[in-house]
Amino acid sequence: MTDTMTAREAIALVADDFTELPFTEAPLSGDGPIGWPGYAAAHGRAATRTGEDESVVCGTGTIGGVPTVVLSFEFGFLGGSIGERTGARAVAAHRLARARRLPVVVLPATGGSRMHEGMRALLQLQYLARESALTRAAGLAQIAVLRDPTTGGGWATLGAGSDVVLALTGAQVGFAGSRVRPPDADPAAYTAEAQLAHGHIDAVLTAGELRATLGRWLTLLTRPAEGPVPPPTALGATDTSPHLSGQEAVTRARHPDRPRAPAYLDAFFSLRAEISGDRCGGTDPGMTCGFGRRPDGRTVAYAAQCGTATRPAGFRTAARLIRLADRLGIPVLTLVDTPGAANDPEAERDGAGPAIAALFEAVATARTPLTSLLIGEGGSGGALALAAPDNTWATPDSYFSVIAPELAAAILKRTPEESATTADQLRLRPQDLLDLNVIRGIVRGPVRP
Repeated sequence: MTDTMTAREAIALVADDFTELPFTEAPLSGDGPIGWPGYAAAHGRAATRTGEDESVVCGTGTIGGVPTVVLSFEFGFLGGSIGERTGARAVAAHRLARARRLPVVVLPATGGSRMHEGMRALLQLQYLARESALTRAAGLAQIAVLRDPTTGGGWATLGAGSDVVLALTGAQVGFAGSRVRPPDADPAAYTAEAQLAHGHIDAVLTAGELRATLGRWLTLLTRPAEGPVPPPTALGATDTSPHLSGQEAVTRARHPDRPRAPAYLDAFFSLRAEISGDRCGGTDPGMTCGFGRRPDGRTVAYAAQCGTATRPAGFRTAARLIRLADRLGIPVLTLVDTPGAANDPEAERDGAGPAIAALFEAVATARTPLTSLLIGEGGSGGALALAAPDNTWATPDSYFSVIAPELAAAILKRTPEESATTADQLRLRPQDLLDLNVIRGIVRGPVRP
């Protein structure tokens, strides 16, 4: 079941001062490029019924104080289908965005490509994908708000191809529309809520939440901080006594009351918005990623481990965050805190190795400045993948090790009681990391009067 919101009502829901782009296409010739019987008449009836002359309305408006190019689809016009004119208008909108250095917001409600125009309509998906890629390469943000329904090529290009993907609650979202699915298909799999659960979109919102949320996202993605950010101050223990043993450092980092990533993020940012999912079918609640506002009003991206073994979806989500921040010129803060990468059979089947490799690559190739703070456990490669080369710091209640002391003892065929000695030999304490030039420094807590 589709919603009753028109293209212009959707624009009015989120934008102020909307100015439509003028288009002067020639009248539809005959029954279109493939001579579909009755196409011209159906096109005319759709125009009369909706008051629109095509399935998309394009223009510029202000959202949350940010000038923005907006594309909104009219489902009442031949199911919001994408034809040649639809594609041409979307292309023009993207080119305007690049010329004026504006972000793009697309509000799709579409059944996909227009069958009345055959392959000429399907080809528009390539053109839309190309324009979206050019806009992405220009360092401009793209946000999609999926309305009901968003299916077919509209979902697979303008929707899923956006940097941040939001959806209205209850919206039908899927590549297969309701009339082309297998007869035994579970309809729940084609909802916005299901797409969120499987890592394909970032949030599901009510119509009443949309204006504020979209404004917040646009503000964050268009006002980057300059240069590398300083590491946050320590929120937990401050003692870095040289008499602290390796095992004591491990115990302190594993203490259940030690401050975790949410506390650091809340202290560091005045406002945050999170992305969700790896776009490959997975989410990891142990990896929190998003964008936050600093006290000076500028934006910093963040990827934070939350103390659990990081799953492949978590690594992929962090890599996605870093690549997006890099394209937009937004500096990144990472918080390292994991006993290591998840190594259960499901994690291996889900591609733990390739996911870690992708995060290493994203960090290694990022042009935007990265800052990392080790706030707890630094377990082997699963932790190192999130650490900024040459700009990683540590709190006093943390450790970083090539392997957990208990596992090292087991590999060396030592007794469990010898893991404490092994911890000392691994030189995993913050002061050891500083002596070994693994970290730049040990951060302290806030200055107290």
